[in-house]
Amino acid sequence: MATHSARGSRRPPEKTTGTYPPEGSAAAASSEQPVPVRQWPMVAVMTTVAVGLAVTVLGAFRPGVVTIGAALLLGSVLRLALPDVGLLAVRSRYTDVTLMGVLGLAIVLLALAAQPNPVFTVPLLSDLTSFLGHGG
Repeated sequence: MATHSARGSRRPPEKTTGTYPPEGSAAAASSEQPVPVRQWPMVAVMTTVAVGLAVTVLGAFRPGVVTIGAALLLGSVLRLALPDVGLLAVRSRYTDVTLMGVLGLAIVLLALAAQPNPVFTVPLLSDLTSFLGHGG
């Protein structure tokens, strides 16, 4: 019979240790409530994204994409303001708020700067499109 080395067995442990759920990952409502109510922050964000996608599919590109960016900003604010947000908590509070906030802001700003008829212009984007042969 072979003996195990000093480092131990190559088998994974029966129970995972050393990983913890992110801060604030508890359900936002009591366990007596149905899942959509317990996870209302995630439902609010995903519903807003679905509305944005529907608006975009129906032909209103800019309002739809701005709505999607606003959904990420909503998620960022909910993650920052609420003690428990359920499935909306993925990493640390700082990481979640920062990533959702930066990505939401970037999506909104790029949607507002998109052609045709941009709400505002970004000189770097204009230079880049001219360099690539798509701008005038």
